[in-house]
Amino acid sequence: MKKLQNRVAVVTGGSSGIGRSISHLFALEGARVFNLDIQAADDKGIIFMPCDVSDQEKTSHAFNGIMSREGSIDILINNAGISHIGTVETTPEEDFDRIYRVNIKGVYNCLYSCIPHMKRSGGGIIINMSSIAAEVGLPDRFAYSMSKGAVSMMTLSVARDYLQDNIRCMAIAPARIHTPFVDDFLARNYPGREKEMFEKLAKTQPLGRMGKPEEVARFALYLCSEEAGFMTGSIYPIDGGFIKINT
Repeated sequence: MKKLQNRVAVVTGGSSGIGRSISHLFALEGARVFNLDIQAADDKGIIFMPCDVSDQEKTSHAFNGIMSREGSIDILINNAGISHIGTVETTPEEDFDRIYRVNIKGVYNCLYSCIPHMKRSGGGIIINMSSIAAEVGLPDRFAYSMSKGAVSMMTLSVARDYLQDNIRCMAIAPARIHTPFVDDFLARNYPGREKEMFEKLAKTQPLGRMGKPEEVARFALYLCSEEAGFMTGSIYPIDGGFIKINT
């Protein structure tokens, strides 16, 4: 039996990187997967719904549509997010506001839109994508770290508030994961030195490499399966040993 047979899963930011890997794996495991993203994707077995999660009206409309179509929403993967590099002094107000709208308000909008449906259908599972940046001090990640700290705290609050509604809420906190974002970042900032800088970044992880999106996806699958039914309210690093070994 597939682990997510006949479950309805919503993955935000499912068109690339970690979100795409989660979407593909969940679909293979029997879930009906809805990808909410501003970037179009044509992935077999996954239903793409254009949605800007920073807009509450559009987000609520998307979740209401899924609920009307499927009758339940069993899993929410709050994955959509953007990165930012800078200290407090080098973070313009417009960049700070953008990080807030996507990484914090976007998660809130999805929780706000999804939880009432989960309550009506008897419960559900929520995985928020946090980061090791919420756990340790990383250089030049002021706004990004702020946003992921908020994601972790929203996770704990939701887990506590909805225990009686059979809703489990957890977060995954990855370290550096090799996604298209990393490749684009290196090409933009280190033209001609991509390979050198990639190896340098990879070696900052105690295991000597970056993580793979598929590794995060497999852990998300476990958390959303019946095997993890006794787990809620925790932030789980998947970081190659970064937090405990480097700090």
